[in-house]
Amino acid sequence: MQNTRLNNLSNAIATRLREWFFNPWRRLSLLLISFLFGFFLGSAVATTAGQTAEWDIVVAGTLVVVTEVSSRIFYRSSIFARRSLWIESLNFLKVGFTYSLFLEAFKLGS
Repeated sequence: MQNTRLNNLSNAIATRLREWFFNPWRRLSLLLISFLFGFFLGSAVATTAGQTAEWDIVVAGTLVVVTEVSSRIFYRSSIFARRSLWIESLNFLKVGFTYSLFLEAFKLGS
């Protein structure tokens, strides 16, 4: 790739963001935000899909596939290897999403 100003700027921004998220407290806060966003998504999907009761099976199948794919991405690497931030964020999003769906099911009594 050519060494242009735009390329240098994008590399500098990516390096600074990587260093900024290397701080453990910022990393933890981003993972917590990801968990809470997954919780919100689970609640939103459950209420939206349950409105018409026509797409329940399709939405449930899609959600199972998405959850299993994200689990496969997260657990495919070694246990001792340090995972990247976006993979950990995806796992926390999945955990929040699943927790929210279980909570919605308990609220509905089903």
